[in-house]
Amino acid sequence: MQEITIERTQHPKQKPTDQTRLGFGNYYTDHMFLMNYDEGKGWHDPRIVPYGPIELDPAAMCLHYGQEVFEGLKAYRTEDGRILLFRPDRNMARLNSSNERLCIPAIDEAFAVEAIKKLVSVDQDWIPTAEGTSLYIRPFIFATEAQVGVHPAQELLFAIILSPVGAYYPEGLNPVKIYVEDKYVRAVRGGMGYTKTGGNYAASLKAQDEAEKVGYTQVLWLDGVERKYIEEVGTMNVFFVIDDEIVTPELQGSILPGVTRMSCIELLKKQGYKVSEIADFLNISPGNVKVRLHRARKIILTGLEENGNE
Repeated sequence: MQEITIERTQHPKQKPTDQTRLGFGNYYTDHMFLMNYDEGKGWHDPRIVPYGPIELDPAAMCLHYGQEVFEGLKAYRTEDGRILLFRPDRNMARLNSSNERLCIPAIDEAFAVEAIKKLVSVDQDWIPTAEGTSLYIRPFIFATEAQVGVHPAQELLFAIILSPVGAYYPEGLNPVKIYVEDKYVRAVRGGMGYTKTGGNYAASLKAQDEAEKVGYTQVLWLDGVERKYIEEVGTMNVFFVIDDEIVTPELQGSILPGVTRMSCIELLKKQGYKVSEIADFLNISPGNVKVRLHRARKIILTGLEENGNE
């Protein structure tokens, strides 16, 4: 395993004084992790350096063709002072799944987890302790090769940044208003819906903007072909409690496989609940929605930890 060098900042930032007003993605810690990739050399030069701008050539391929992926997870400070991460190995496995789809060289997952741990350790004083807060961890990889031409990049950068955060939504952990989107499409099977890449989120912006204008917090996406089967919410997977069964859309290539989703399914089954993953889930076209939804005792959204976490 390669050694991670550490260059500590000589100019520490002032930390937020009111942890109840952190918001999400407004503050960044003193350091970041960087690691380069060059064809023929592989991933090399892992380092923790002071947080700051990254220089890019105007022809960098990520700016023109969107070859980039990212992840999201969190670190927590316990009452007895320990620092906890939630299943970071699963996030790094998903990052490699995204890498494969976007022709990005795979990372060493175990090494990436160690890089996260080391960076969090260096900036551990930034982990907030107020209720509902955490340290958000954003690993990401993007093409840096300067080439105006469509092909997989031969030069890339793997980076990790940290941000002390509160709740992702103004409602916090309270229920959010969801708009059912039947006009715009985010992803289809065979595309990149199961990856965590910026293009998927760019495709959701128009629907999200229109939903917010009419008073909704998030968009519930339907399938991209018939536009009548429930898939997922913009930043969350979704579960329905119907009678004595917990049901969720099946992963078929257009839905992000949430780490929180997977963990909920594992925990629910372990506790004896009936959990079903269903293809072409819950036809909500006119005439069907009332028949099915009136039986749902509860709708559960997962993933705020990841896109929180997703």
